Amino acid sequence: MKQVLQNLRSGKIHVMDLPVPTPQPGEALVQTAVSLVSAGTERMVVEFAEKSLLSKARSRPDLVRQLLDKARREGLIPTLAAAFNRLDQPMPLGYSSAGIIRALGEGLSSFNVGGRVACAGGGYAVHAEYCAVPKNLLVPLPDNVSYEQAAFSTLGAIALHGFRLSEAQLGERVAVIGLGLLGRLAVRIACAAGCYVLGIDLNPERVALAGQMGAEAVLRDQAESAAQAFSRGRGCDVIIICADTRSADPVELAGMIARDRARVIAVGAVGLHIPRKIYYEKELLFVNSRSYGPGRYDAAYEEKGQDYPIGYVRWTEGRNLEAFVDLLSSSKIDVCPLITHRFPIEQAPRAYELITGKGTESFLGVLLTYPQSLPADLTVISPGATGAKSVQGRQEDTIHLGVLGAGNFATAVLLPALSKIPRVELVGIASASGMSAQHAASRFGFGYACTREEQIIDDPSVNTVAILTRHHLHARQVRAVYKAGKHVFCEKPLAISQAELDEISRLLLEETGDDDPHLPLSHPLLMVGFNRRFAPLAQRLYRFFSEQREPLVINYRVNAGSLPPSHWLHDPEQGGGRIIGEACHFVDFLAFLVGETPVSVRAQALPDNGKYQEDNVVMTFTFPGGSIGIVNYLANGDRAFAKERIEVFAGGRVGVLDDFRTLETIHNGRRSVYRSRFQQDKGHKAEWEAFASAVLSGGTPPIPYDHIFGVTQATFAAVDALRSGEKVETIYRYKSSP
Repeated sequence: MKQVLQNLRSGKIHVMDLPVPTPQPGEALVQTAVSLVSAGTERMVVEFAEKSLLSKARSRPDLVRQLLDKARREGLIPTLAAAFNRLDQPMPLGYSSAGIIRALGEGLSSFNVGGRVACAGGGYAVHAEYCAVPKNLLVPLPDNVSYEQAAFSTLGAIALHGFRLSEAQLGERVAVIGLGLLGRLAVRIACAAGCYVLGIDLNPERVALAGQMGAEAVLRDQAESAAQAFSRGRGCDVIIICADTRSADPVELAGMIARDRARVIAVGAVGLHIPRKIYYEKELLFVNSRSYGPGRYDAAYEEKGQDYPIGYVRWTEGRNLEAFVDLLSSSKIDVCPLITHRFPIEQAPRAYELITGKGTESFLGVLLTYPQSLPADLTVISPGATGAKSVQGRQEDTIHLGVLGAGNFATAVLLPALSKIPRVELVGIASASGMSAQHAASRFGFGYACTREEQIIDDPSVNTVAILTRHHLHARQVRAVYKAGKHVFCEKPLAISQAELDEISRLLLEETGDDDPHLPLSHPLLMVGFNRRFAPLAQRLYRFFSEQREPLVINYRVNAGSLPPSHWLHDPEQGGGRIIGEACHFVDFLAFLVGETPVSVRAQALPDNGKYQEDNVVMTFTFPGGSIGIVNYLANGDRAFAKERIEVFAGGRVGVLDDFRTLETIHNGRRSVYRSRFQQDKGHKAEWEAFASAVLSGGTPPIPYDHIFGVTQATFAAVDALRSGEKVETIYRYKSSP
C-alpha cells in the first residue's frame, strides 16, 4: 500500500510502498477513500522538519538539554547515534480520514466489515491506503454523508470542542478570529447553534468568502470598530481564536473586543502572551482548547477503547466526531464549498508544497484521494516484500533471523549491534503498522518487511526469532516461536505474570520430557536480553571477585527517572510496571555476580503521592550462600545525573562500576581504574555474540535457564513484598503440569 511519510532530518515528503497494517485487538482495518491535509497542524510539523539541524535545536532547547545530559552520562558517540536515529525515523502524516472497514481486530464487535466510517487520530487516521484505527476513533457514516465530507470530521470535532468550551448560548454574539479551514468550521458551528457570528482575518479573500456563510466578516484593522457595532456596544460574549501564528495579536484583539466577563477560547496555535490589564479589568475567562475533546491523549480511551460514562462526560472526542457527522448528515453544516484542491495519493508532495506556501495558489480544504479497488486477498499484500532476496533454505552454519518489533530500541540499539555480528542473515522483520518494519528493512538490509508475526514465525527460512515487542506480547510470542522449533531471543522481561512464566516453563519441560531446567542442547535455545552481564566492564568486575569465597554485598543504585503516569510501562497489562518490566535487569546483574538467584526479598517504597507508581523502591535480596543484594530503584532523581552505579564488597575487595563507563577495583591497597573512554557499553553486542555462538555451535545457553526463570520470579516476588510489607520467597519451581 502507499503511505505519506516525512523524513524528520531532511523534511522531505515521500509516498512509500509499505505493508498493510494488521489491526490489533479493538481496532478496525480501514481502506481509506479520502483524507484531509491539515493546513495548520501538519504545516507546522512539515515546516519544523524542513529546518536545518541548528534551527531545529534553536526551536527546541528542551531537547538540546536532554541530549547534553545524555552525552555527559553515556558519551558523545551513542548520544549522536540516538539523536540521528530519532531523526531518521519516518514520520506518518495525517489525522483525519474516511473509508470502509475491511477487517476487524479481536474484540471489536460494534462495527462490521464493509461499514463506512470517519476516522480520527494522529498515528491512526494517517494518509495511507489502509490504516488501523481504534474503536473510539471511528464513527459510522450515514448514507447521505460522502467520504469527502466525512474527511473533515476530525477538524470539525476540534472546532466543535472549542465551541463547547465557550459555553456559547442561543443568540449570543460570537467572534471568530482566523478564517482558515478551522475558523470556517467554527463559524458554521456557531451559526448552526443559533449564535450571531463575526469573522476576522488578515486575508481579504477569506473575509469575502466568510460573508457567504451567514456571518459578518471584516479585516483585522477594522475588527475593533466592527465588533462594537456588531455587539451593540457591549462587546462580544465569546471569542474563539482559530488563527495560526506565533504572534499574540489574536489574544490581545480578543481582549479588546470582549465584553465584561466574556469567554476567550484559543483553538488555534497562537502566541499566548496575555495582556494583564485588559484581561484583569474585564475579568475575562481564557481557555486553551485541547484538540477534539475528553479522551484525547488518554491511552486508556484511545488505545484500549475504554469510554467515559455519558452521565459524567457528555462530549468525549468520539461523541464530538459523531456529533459533527450528524451536523453533516442533517445539512446544518456544508463543507463541500470549503474544498479547493484534490490530489491523488501519489501526488501528496504537491499538497504539502501548497500548504507550506511554496506555490502562489490560495487554498482551504486540501484532500488526498485513494483508489478504491480492493486487493483479492489482504493477507497477500500485508507481508509486502522490500525487493531484497530472501533466504530460501535453513543452513545450520548461519543464523537466519526474523525480528518481531521495530521500535526505537530495536532500531537505535539492537539492530545496529546485530549488523556487526558475522553469520547472521537478516531475513524478515514485522511490526503492526508496517511503516517501522519497512524502514528497518531498508536501513538494515532485511529480506522483507511485514505486519503479521505469523509470517516471521512460520517462515521456513527463519531459524531464530528476536522478540522486541512490548512486554505484554513477549510470553505469547516466545511460546509460538518455541513451538515452531526455532531459537528465540526475547528482550526483557520474559513474562509479566506468574501464569505466563509457568506456561513457558511447562512448554520447555514438555519439549525435553524431563524436569531438568537445563535443556538438552538439541532443543532450540531460549535467551532473554539481560545484556548488562555481558558488558566488558561487568565481565572484568565478575572476574575480580571470582577468586574469593566470601559472600558478596552488592548495592545497585538506579537513577531511573520519572515517567508520565500514562506511560505504557506503568500499565500492569501492557508493561507490567517498572519493577517487573525494567528492574529485572538489575536483579539479573545481582544473580550474575553472585552466581545464584535470590531466595527471598524484602521491599519498601516512598509514597507515590499521585506522582509515582511503585518506582521509588529499595529491594533487598538474599542469596543461598549468604550474599545480599540491594537494588535502589529511584524515579525521583535528576536525569542529568548518572543512571547506574554498582558497589560490591567481599573478602577484602571493593569494586565500583559507574554507569558502565568506569570500573574501579581496590584490593590490598592497590587501586585500578578501567574506562570505556568514548561510549557507554552495556553489553548489547556482546550478548548477541554469545547467543549467536551458542546457536551456531550447539553450546549451552549463555544465560542459565534457572537464572532466567529465577530472576523473573524474583521480580514478581519483589512486587508482592512491596505490597504486603513481608519477606517473600523468590525461588522458582519449574511447572511440569498445569
